[in-house]
Formats: sequence, structure tokens, C-alpha cells
Amino acid sequence: MSDAIAVLNAGSSSIKFALFVDRDGQLDLDVGGQIEGLYTAPRFVARDRSGKVEAEASWEEGNTFDHGRALDYLVSFLQRRLAGGHLAGVGHRVVHGGMDYTQPVRVDRAILVALEKLVPLAPLHQPHNLAPVRLLLERAPDLPQVACFDTAFHRTSPEIAQRFALPAELHDAGLRRYGFHGLSYEFIASALAHYDRKAAAGRTVVLHLGNGASMCAMAASRAVATTMGFTAVDGLPMGTRCGSIDPGVFLYLMDERGMEARSIETLISNQSGLLGVSGISSDMRTLLASSDPRANLAIDLYVYRIRRELGSLAAALEGLDAIVFTAGIGENSPVIRERVCQEAAWLRVELDATANERGGPSISRPGSLVSAWVIPTNEELMIARQTRRVLEAQ
Repeated sequence: MSDAIAVLNAGSSSIKFALFVDRDGQLDLDVGGQIEGLYTAPRFVARDRSGKVEAEASWEEGNTFDHGRALDYLVSFLQRRLAGGHLAGVGHRVVHGGMDYTQPVRVDRAILVALEKLVPLAPLHQPHNLAPVRLLLERAPDLPQVACFDTAFHRTSPEIAQRFALPAELHDAGLRRYGFHGLSYEFIASALAHYDRKAAAGRTVVLHLGNGASMCAMAASRAVATTMGFTAVDGLPMGTRCGSIDPGVFLYLMDERGMEARSIETLISNQSGLLGVSGISSDMRTLLASSDPRANLAIDLYVYRIRRELGSLAAALEGLDAIVFTAGIGENSPVIRERVCQEAAWLRVELDATANERGGPSISRPGSLVSAWVIPTNEELMIARQTRRVLEAQ
């Protein structure tokens, strides 16, 4: 086996992984999967590039099966999978790079300490992203590790688009619009010319619609504006996150409901969005299959907010040449794509209903002034590419 790069994406109760092999300069997926249910009912599954299950395991001692044990198991599995091949490095998804880390970076102990200082900016994600980095530095200090940031792609946005109307001292201290899902947007930007050269060179809005959802305006495939801001709770309503909300609501909840910061955090991050509005589910598939009026209300609000943000991003671009749907809902829900395109008819988007049902990639009619596309994202491959680039440079 040729040189390989492992990709890790660690969350609060799971570690997703992928192993890419460099074959004649092309990074090919060899195997991917995850260990989920950490601390409760841990289960491991690995699939090859076709989706065939290659390995499975589960453990009963859920309460003691933490990130450390999960990482040990993954390292052992990958070593067996490599069968004597060379693991060139490990790339990690790290949600926040702050203002200092605008490119992927090889991680040493000093870099890790600096990234840990950004935990207050992303307390729900950053600690878990960094957990396997810390463990591998301890257990395999000679193994190169690269941190790849979800915020980095948005640093090309104009300074005015990154600013809140707050005192300069707070802006300088880091209170600004960072934007997220950057690894997904960077992948789409890298692939767009293959589908539509005009869109790649022109004005495009990408809709990353999944359990977490955001939108990004790109000019010549570079970020200009995005819907998420200081945190990944901002912007569109999501599976369980509220999206944009008047900050006065938080003051009201504290003054009138006696809620404290952590309770409000739970409310806006875990109890709102599609789940909060519907009272049924955070899963769009469940809501689309439901006849409950509350499910319809949640979907209506979701599409309405997309329409509002699309208009805003088109204004930031001073026009629009293309829209791109990606991520779980964007790639797999023709109903949501149809509704969004219908609501964007004023922007001269003309949907091809048959192509949309088929899943694209092109879902606009020939001659549509604004083209519409379905392009699958691949954040893992983008991390692998960034990791290889850093290692080759060094």
C-alpha cells in the first residue's frame, strides 16, 4: 500500500474516521466509518468506498469507553488495515482557528495550547476536536498531525462582513463573524469548475443544508459572506439550533424566566430549530413524512429563512449566477430543493423538476439565468488534501 493519510473528526460521543491512500498523486478513499455511542453503548463500523461493511464491533462497558479507548481501537484497526504500509500523517477537523489560523497547520504542543485557548469560542466542539490530537501527541509523538479549520475559508470575506456593530475593543478581542462549515465550502469551491465554469468564476451561493445548516456567498470561488457568525448557532434554523435570534430574547429569559447561561445554551443549541418548532423531531425526513401541522410549520420556517438569507447573500454578491445544494438535506431532499428554488424564482432560478427528482447534478432548466446544482460535499477528502499539502511543504 502507498502512503496513507488518516482523517479524524471527533465529537462529544463519537469519532468519525477515513483512511485515504495516495495512488499516483490521487487520494483515494480506502475505508471510513466511526465509533459512536462513547460513554453509553459504543459501536464501531468501517465501510469500504462502495459502502460495504468491512468490520464491526460493540462493547458492553459503555460507561468507561471514552475517547482514549476509542482512539486506541481505531489506531489498531488502521495499522492492521495498512498491512505494512506507511501512515504519512493524521488530519483533524478543528472547528475554530480564530483569527491566527487561516490555513491548515502541523500541530505540536505549542500549537495545541494555542488552539485550546479558543475553546471559549466553540465550547461544544473544540474540546472534542482536540482530544485525539492531544492523545496522539502523547502516544505517537513522531506521527505528523495537521489541524484543518472550519473557520479558515471565510477569512477572505471583506473585513466589513466580519464585523459586528460593537465597540472596537470587543472586535479586537475576537468578537466577530467567523463563519463555519468552511471545509465543506472549500471542497465545493474546488469542485465547482468541473460542473459550471461560469459559476466557479462568478457569483455563487452554496447551501450547506444538514443537521447543521449555513449558506455561503462566493465570488470567483472565494468566500464573501456567510450566514453563521460568532458561533455555529447563528444563521439558519437547524436540527436543534435556533439560528439568528434577537439578543434581547436572552435578556428576557434571564430577567423574566430566571435562566442562567448554561440553560440558555442548552435551549438554543439542543432544544430549538426544527425540533423546537415542531415538537416532533430534528430530522427533516421525519417532518416531511408527517401530517402534523407543527411539522409543516417547522419546514415553512426553515424554507422562509433560507429565502431571506439567499436574498441577503445575493445582495452581498451584487447579483447571482448559481446556487449549489450540498450536505445531507441539500443532497437528498428534492422536496426542500424544489421549495427553495420556487421561492428563488424572483432571482431567475428556473427548476427542472425531473432533474431535481433524479438528484442532479444540474437541476435547473436549460437557459435558466441562474443555474442550480446538487454537488455532494466531501469534508474528509478536503482534510486529507490539506494534510498532504502541509506535509509536502515541510
